[in-house]
Amino acid sequence: MRSSGRTIREIEVKLRVADVDSLIRKLGRLGCRCSGRVRERNTLYDTPDSDIRRLGRLLRIRVETPAPSMLVRGGVRRTVITSKSPAPASAGSRYKEKIERELAVRSRLNWPTTLRSLGFRPGFSYEKFRSTFRLPGLHLDLDETPVGVFLELEGSPRAIDRAAKSLGFSRCDYIRGTYWEVYAAECRRRGRSPRNMLFPS
Repeated sequence: MRSSGRTIREIEVKLRVADVDSLIRKLGRLGCRCSGRVRERNTLYDTPDSDIRRLGRLLRIRVETPAPSMLVRGGVRRTVITSKSPAPASAGSRYKEKIERELAVRSRLNWPTTLRSLGFRPGFSYEKFRSTFRLPGLHLDLDETPVGVFLELEGSPRAIDRAAKSLGFSRCDYIRGTYWEVYAAECRRRGRSPRNMLFPS
């Protein structure tokens, strides 16, 4: 994950994973390097009038804590602040494209309180266990969520297509939606009202 605070054009897709053990073995055969597994607690922030959402933008605080498993070692503890905005000329793309700025912070500053003092309010919250892998030119995140397991591929369209095909997926499997959209769709399928995407306590 980039943590320098640079602004980049994020190009990615999600793939629904049916067999986690099999996928991790395939990632190993491709030569992917794993940097660890964390539990993420994500919260989106907005103004009281939802100005950020209405503009198609996002402001998020993500808290990561090490979460080793039988297959993947634990990652690094940190807090990440992210902003995203629409990417020009991406409406017809088969990929999810955003302009992203992301900053990893290690201070003990209470960021939720700081954002509240600036007039922002917490909105949708969601959790996942994320195992991060790397290939040259490609970032892969295996996300275990309350509504299923997904592999995010981030990089150039060519790198995404090549890796997806090598892992047994096709372009028909690409999901462009956010986790809010994936969660809301699952709630509709189950006849439930969407709230927060959290693991049972």
